[in-house]
Amino acid sequence: MSRNTTISTKINDYYSSMNSIVVMPDFFLDRIIRLRSKEEFFNGLAEKAKFGGGSLRGIPTKDIKGGNAVNIAYSLARLGANIVLFTIGDEIATSVLRQTFLEFKNNVDLFIAPGNHGHTTSLEFMSEKDITFNLMVSDVGDNADFGPEKVNSEEHLKRLHNADATIMANWGSNLKGTQLTEYVFENSSKALHFIDPADVESRKEDFRKFLQSISDITDVLSINENECNSLGNALGLGTLIPESYDPEQVKCAAKVIADNIRISTDLHTRKGSAWSNGKEAEFVHSIRVEAKTLTGAGDVWDAADIIGYLAGLDAKERLVFANSSVSLYVRSVSALPPRLDEVFDMLERIGA
Repeated sequence: MSRNTTISTKINDYYSSMNSIVVMPDFFLDRIIRLRSKEEFFNGLAEKAKFGGGSLRGIPTKDIKGGNAVNIAYSLARLGANIVLFTIGDEIATSVLRQTFLEFKNNVDLFIAPGNHGHTTSLEFMSEKDITFNLMVSDVGDNADFGPEKVNSEEHLKRLHNADATIMANWGSNLKGTQLTEYVFENSSKALHFIDPADVESRKEDFRKFLQSISDITDVLSINENECNSLGNALGLGTLIPESYDPEQVKCAAKVIADNIRISTDLHTRKGSAWSNGKEAEFVHSIRVEAKTLTGAGDVWDAADIIGYLAGLDAKERLVFANSSVSLYVRSVSALPPRLDEVFDMLERIGA
């Protein structure tokens, strides 16, 4: 049986009896600004500054829903999973969220606490000498204050108790993230416990202490190369992934992190993704595509990774599935996460 057949069989078997996946807590409204290069952008700014300001015209922009939790939840829903999303927002945000998830009807339950959602402006540099990247400028709003008190009703606790997985996203923006994570994981004892912290550079020492305090109730830590380096420095390991890195360095970085924090670690980078439990490790190369969309790619990768865990895929199968999913997203001008059948088709095409 080929690997892609094994992947699809295992996932379909999981879907036949799945419960729900709980995701929380952040929601942002994102504005995406697509630029060609840093130099062109800065030169344009300098030229306008000479004359006291003005407009840089002809720059493509797009407004979309965002936030790690919302993006992961939406990506999971697109893959066909049942979702419970806890987040925060005002009336406008609530309307946007309900419209966004309307297509999934009975497969998604929204619990939206009243408050101020975040706002992000993402600058995507698409032609940076064959390296594409994005820079996000954010106002986190009340995402910074999302604690256990927002997930405390009988109905909330019931959803946690029955969950297949509980996903804690964007710890880096939430000053109550430690308390929330402990509370949510302790109230979902049967679930897979998955953390994607987002950027932790300004709180890396607190993040190290946080991981040490919850290692016995956490199953998976998912990070990118920047988060890996922040954590590596906080652990006294130095920069684990240099500016120019190779697959072996990614694999070793995942193994060193996992060994130190005692949590299985998934590390996704531009060149590929790795997994380690501190003893064993696997690496799978990225699928090379022409990048059309960057913002949210890590969230799409997480969603597929989570499905892989719940379906019982082995490490290499799971990384192949997640890499295939994110490749479809990155090449998409519409910035839509893929559906499950699209990922299965991709696996067939690449002969996974």
